[in-house]
Amino acid sequence: MQDILDEINAELSSRSERGKVATYIPELACIDPDQFAMAVVLADGRTFSAGCADKLFSIQSISKVFTLTIALGKLGDGLWSRVGREPSGDPFNSIVQLEHESGKPRNPFINAGAIAIADAIMMGHQPKETLAEILEFVRFLANDRSIGIDENVARSELLTGHRNASLAHFMASFGRLSHPVEQVLGVYFHHCSISMSCQQLAHAGLFLVADGVNPSSGVKVVSAQRARRINSLMLMCGHYDGSGEFAFRVGLPGKSGVGGGILAIAPGKASIAVWSPGLDTVGNSKLGAEALEMLVKRTGWSIFGN
Repeated sequence: MQDILDEINAELSSRSERGKVATYIPELACIDPDQFAMAVVLADGRTFSAGCADKLFSIQSISKVFTLTIALGKLGDGLWSRVGREPSGDPFNSIVQLEHESGKPRNPFINAGAIAIADAIMMGHQPKETLAEILEFVRFLANDRSIGIDENVARSELLTGHRNASLAHFMASFGRLSHPVEQVLGVYFHHCSISMSCQQLAHAGLFLVADGVNPSSGVKVVSAQRARRINSLMLMCGHYDGSGEFAFRVGLPGKSGVGGGILAIAPGKASIAVWSPGLDTVGNSKLGAEALEMLVKRTGWSIFGN
């Protein structure tokens, strides 16, 4: 496995076309696009990495996997009255679908859906209490107390997140939110600003590898059925309107973020995290997706077979 990761890292290091960093969040626009990291945690807990796998980055929408898991724990199947389970086929911050569907987001991983999830898990609590719960859950999954929120990124999102604010206000106009828009957005922007390394992120995803049980600790995080359902949503919706292309090329459940990270799950095999800040035209890590495609070809880990 280490040889495979070293080969991928060496091959990608010479690539001149690396995509473009997200510029609509000013703090992310400053990131050096030449960085690359990859970490693989096998089901037995063995960890392998290449590149700057200890470097912290803003996980952005990858955090939506963790907030969805929390929301399902609180509301169960009642959650689906608030948010759908279908691919969107639209950009992650599109407002068009909301208008056609009475303010109900298509799935939990587009921005509108994640805002609805943030509202659902607040349950009358203040934003700071909800954020503490989210952060505690991520730290528990990764078994790492050092994980925190990048306040500079959160502040940058708060100052420039007009499109997300419009999504939230639009949903509120249909009676879809239970808490004040400003409080919901505060939770949303801050959980997207959680800062992690590839090694931490791969460990945090491990419960989705082994039917909801973290194999390194033996702790049952969710039921086997719920783990499969989260994985299925990641496969169908985890890369926005690039989800079909990612499934076609990589064949694994995955969730991307505009910070350049991707968390991918090979059920029964491994949790994989990659990071390369340059994005493709639909907002997913360009080299990250290529690295995962190369990994799957070398390991045969695609859920669709070799």
